[in-house]
Amino acid sequence: MLQAIHHIAVICSDYERSKQFYTEILGLEIIREVYRLERKSYKLDLALNGQYVIELFSFPDPPPRSSQPEANGLRHLAFAVSDIDKAVAHLKTHDVITEPVRIDPHTEKRFTFFTDPDGLPLELYEQ
Repeated sequence: MLQAIHHIAVICSDYERSKQFYTEILGLEIIREVYRLERKSYKLDLALNGQYVIELFSFPDPPPRSSQPEANGLRHLAFAVSDIDKAVAHLKTHDVITEPVRIDPHTEKRFTFFTDPDGLPLELYEQ
């Protein structure tokens, strides 16, 4: 029945700040950007290595959502990286704070967490 994950939808509180974070800092590519006048909302379709992965939405005054990693619901969004030290160093040049790198005791792979401009938990996982 299911074939793959098609995309992840993210609602942001400051569209320009989040657009800059996901495109300029994380390096996602813009597929299309649409302003939906009837909803007073932007919809930004983003790709990673040519694959459509994130829809970034803006809405007027979206309510806050608990985003602590142990809250009920989606825990975090993880991105695969080949060199976690290089990825962390890149984030630090943009003043993005990451947690200390840890090692997954089951896979022995290295990973770390950080947040987007709205506090959405994001993870880097070394492949």
